[in-house]
Amino acid sequence: MERQGSLRVVSILTAAFRPGPIAALLLSGLLIVAALAGWLLLRLPLDGGMIEEAPSASVVLEATDGEPFASRGVFRGTALTPDNMPRWLKDAVISIEDQRFYEHGGIDLRGLLRAALRNAVAGRAREGGSTITQQLARLLYLSQERSLTRKGQELLIALWLEHQLSKDQIVARYLSSAYFGAGAWGADAAARRYFGKEPGTLTLAEAAMLAGLVQAPSHFAPTRNLSGAQRRAGTVLDAMLNAGRLTAEEAAAARAAPAELRTPPEAMPGRGYFADWAEGETRRLAGSLPADARARTTLDLSLQDIAERVVMQALDREGEHAKVGQAALVAMSHDGAILAVVGGRDYQASQFNRVNQARRQPGSLFKLFVYGAALEAGWAPSTSVVDRPVRVGAWEPVNFDRTYRGQMTLRDAFSRSVNTVAVQLSEAVGRDRVIEFAQRLGVRSDLLNVPSIALGSVETTLLDMTTAFASVAAGRRVEPYLVREVRARDRSLFTHLPPTAASVLQPSTQAALLELLLSSVREGTGRAAQLARPVAGKTGTTQDSRDAWFIGFTADVVVGVWVGNDNSSPTNGVAGGGMPAVMWRSFVAEADRVKTANVRASAGAHASSSASVPPAPAPALSLPSASRPDHARMREPIVVLDTATLRIGQDLVRLAGVEGFTGQAADQMARYLVGRDVICEAPDASGHRCRVGDRDLAEVVLSNGGGRAAATAPPLLRRAENDARRARLGIWAAPGRSVSGTPP
Repeated sequence: MERQGSLRVVSILTAAFRPGPIAALLLSGLLIVAALAGWLLLRLPLDGGMIEEAPSASVVLEATDGEPFASRGVFRGTALTPDNMPRWLKDAVISIEDQRFYEHGGIDLRGLLRAALRNAVAGRAREGGSTITQQLARLLYLSQERSLTRKGQELLIALWLEHQLSKDQIVARYLSSAYFGAGAWGADAAARRYFGKEPGTLTLAEAAMLAGLVQAPSHFAPTRNLSGAQRRAGTVLDAMLNAGRLTAEEAAAARAAPAELRTPPEAMPGRGYFADWAEGETRRLAGSLPADARARTTLDLSLQDIAERVVMQALDREGEHAKVGQAALVAMSHDGAILAVVGGRDYQASQFNRVNQARRQPGSLFKLFVYGAALEAGWAPSTSVVDRPVRVGAWEPVNFDRTYRGQMTLRDAFSRSVNTVAVQLSEAVGRDRVIEFAQRLGVRSDLLNVPSIALGSVETTLLDMTTAFASVAAGRRVEPYLVREVRARDRSLFTHLPPTAASVLQPSTQAALLELLLSSVREGTGRAAQLARPVAGKTGTTQDSRDAWFIGFTADVVVGVWVGNDNSSPTNGVAGGGMPAVMWRSFVAEADRVKTANVRASAGAHASSSASVPPAPAPALSLPSASRPDHARMREPIVVLDTATLRIGQDLVRLAGVEGFTGQAADQMARYLVGRDVICEAPDASGHRCRVGDRDLAEVVLSNGGGRAAATAPPLLRRAENDARRARLGIWAAPGRSVSGTPP
């Protein structure tokens, strides 16, 4: 009986807890949901998260005048917190992305239904229903895959985030993680990238623009689509107004003062060569970069635009007929600052920089080092040499035109680029000496000691050869550089310091080389590069015209040009005195016009045009040695920095009583000083007093309109200035007249 009673009790209990059909269905549904949730969680990507790891810290590249022109790397700013989150930015993002953000628990069913209906009516996906919490889940934990699995994972993580974080924490993390275009991840990075400021100082207009970017950052990024970004910002302001998060007056004020960018646009393709090069130098010089580094470079945007235009026009005009597929140009100041770079015809098609990466034979350009070594060994421009057949072992070099001219001076042989004389000189002074001379002036390439080195059979870069010419102009070893300063917010990471390199040329050798280079352009193979002012330079052409070069300098800049083909195929007889020399002249002549226009525009103030660069040296002049009591004259190279400032050898000379000008006035002064003796007394508190012949140099400058009289100028100099002003000479020329006043 007991056993039967127990069985009856069990039967009753079982019946009591047996679920009905509805309960069983609910239980089964819960088990399925739990199993699905577990399956979704198990399939979460281990390396998930749409936020990309930065391959390298960001850096904004600025031109020499401070104008940004390119950016490189990924920008990551500081994470926002609820305490430092800008109010306008928070309200703008919530208004445009998730107006019911504070009302839902991570999933907005009403928003999902509304988006589904609108997409069905439109026949396409035009609106998303994801909340800010869902978007944060996708950014932090999920991949970019578009599937039902990822959507389910997104919903689960959104619910979990709402349980773990406050609403303000969620929106702060979202703003710190979202992509805002142009390489900027997070609102802090975007504020600095686009507006150069911290997020806390954003205006309403700026906040609205940033909030409008997160939906389609690549499309709306103001660096590539400013008008689209501004229209999108207007849409955000409308959404904020409708949501009651700003007043009509505030919206009207924001529309009246739209956001202004302080950022480079999408880099112009031609500037990419310089930007890539400068980025690498920035990282090398400054080491590990913070997220918001800025580098002030040496790039002169005016010269860069001219360089790109000249190269493209030449290739478009002559490239096909000349069978020339590529060209490169580099311009630098005499202290080595790289002012403009064109590394090839099309940066988008090829990022290979033919200025510093391509190794080509320089041809007759290499004769600079052969003649330089010979001049050091005792030869002179007037030394007599013989153009005749030459044989070195089994090698018999010939001249370009396969003729021989017999006896001539070293100057004539250089200007006509005679091959046989160059070989004779190289063999006479020794190839080792030629190689040492080239390396001393800046050629970094390995140079083989072979007889044909005299004719440039070795390989080097356009950068190395242009640097060597700059060393001749400066009289010391020039080191090219692209970065002046690297900084991050208020701290400096790197500052370029002027080099202290000693002279690499004896003044007499430098003067003789300048004479040869001037003659090459004046009456030799470089005649196509002639300007209205002195030009020193040299042509170079290799066998079968595979490479053609012209490198030269003026009182403003050192410029190197190369043309040829990447596969080293022959051109259609292009020589260095042809297409490269013409391109060189076009670049410098247009740069001169820009510089002159800038000088005229700034008349009445110290001339400092955007295309102005440190002037080149005039031929060597005389200066008494301050360290020698007998004042014996020493031959020293002169550099006209402006009409009141000269660099003579290693000494800086400032004319007392004169406020100097650069530009055309300085060019005229440099021409006037060629071949004249300059004698300067030791400086006093007001500066140097220098004589040219029996005339005071300061009086010469002022009487020809080359500068202004300083406040401390004596009556003689003030009268000279007044005379030039009445005669409208030099800087006092009437508008529309060419600046005159060349000293007598």
